[in-house]
Amino acid sequence: MSIKIDRISKRFGNFVAVDDISLALNEGELTALLGPSGSGKTTLLRIIAGLERPDQGRIFFHGQDTTDLPVSQRGVGFVFQHYALFKHMSVFENVAYGLTVRPRRLRPHKTQIHQHVMRLLEMVQLDWAAQRYPSQLSGGQRQRIALARALAVEPKVLLLDEPFGALDAKVRTELRHWLRRLHDELHITSVFVTHDQEEALEVSDRVIVINQGRVEQDGSPEQVYDHPASPFVYEFLGQVNRFTARIQAGHAHIGDLRLPLTTDVPPQTQQAYAYVRPHDLEILNEKQSQALAARIEMISVVGPTARLVLRTPYSNEAVHAELSKHHFHTLGLHVGSQAWLKPISSRLFFDQGEPINA
Repeated sequence: MSIKIDRISKRFGNFVAVDDISLALNEGELTALLGPSGSGKTTLLRIIAGLERPDQGRIFFHGQDTTDLPVSQRGVGFVFQHYALFKHMSVFENVAYGLTVRPRRLRPHKTQIHQHVMRLLEMVQLDWAAQRYPSQLSGGQRQRIALARALAVEPKVLLLDEPFGALDAKVRTELRHWLRRLHDELHITSVFVTHDQEEALEVSDRVIVINQGRVEQDGSPEQVYDHPASPFVYEFLGQVNRFTARIQAGHAHIGDLRLPLTTDVPPQTQQAYAYVRPHDLEILNEKQSQALAARIEMISVVGPTARLVLRTPYSNEAVHAELSKHHFHTLGLHVGSQAWLKPISSRLFFDQGEPINA
């Protein structure tokens, strides 16, 4: 079931939650709507579900206009962050609920409901808990029950709103892997909302980064991480260092470091910013050309990785670098040491956020 979002906008008073968004979500794809709190991602998900009405624009499911259809007729399964399970019902009754409340002419026979529910409970590995109550289960188990309940009605589209946000880190990681395996088995068109960058990059086929009600970037996890379209995407998708650069004679200059420009830059442009990920900084213990002088302020070794915090006059903020523990020890560096930074990969942007190909 493909989904077309055509120029959707939504306001709450003076606040613009969704601002003229158009997207085409492919059938069988697992798509992450990623962004900070208040970016509009949950509002967009609720509009797709029919829980909110847009102020303008249309929603299409497989070519059919569903904008004015009630939730019950859209064929969506919705999973909430806080499970929304019925406390007075058993696990079995919770999963079966969507089937038992159907009109009599559409309601499956009790035997069919029982078989279907037990099959789903086996799928989420909780068939042994069928007669238990939600209060007797862990948070991760309750979220799997919520997902089984959403799947029970055999939805055309599965929508998940921060599905793992209420869980601790270890359980979140386990459920991310589980959801990916489940999706690969079912191939149901799925959209989930998250503010967790790692979750979006690890689980999804496609990441749509949303900021202030607009789409900042739309692409595969690898595309949005390796080739951010804006400073916001760079800064939101993991840690990044920002260096101030001077534009002069076809190059971006950061101290003695020169980055060539491959496109024309407007003549009035004198300043840009170079963005470099911590793992894209080579650390040197001797001065070299095309390297920036820095001093080490802090060192932490976490497992196989050494993380350094450095100061350099070419950035107003502390610079973060990552390298292997083995390589770090071969350099013989310590807190207070002089070091040199050499960007392996970087991206330049104008002040206003327009990219410069360099």
